[in-house]
Amino acid sequence: MQTCDFCGRQETDEAKTLTWTTAVERGRQRLYCDECSRTHLRAMEGKLDSEWW
Repeated sequence: MQTCDFCGRQETDEAKTLTWTTAVERGRQRLYCDECSRTHLRAMEGKLDSEWW
C-alpha cells in the first residue's frame, strides 16, 4: 500500500500508483498522488519543499 505524503490518500493497487510523483526533500523520498501532483506541479518544478505549498 502506498500513501500520499501530502493528503494522506492510500492506494493498494500498484498499477494506479504509476502516475504518482516522487520527490526527494531534505534527503527523504516523498510520494505524492496524481491529484496532489497536478495541483502543486509548479511548486514541484520550482523545487519548493512541500511545506511551502
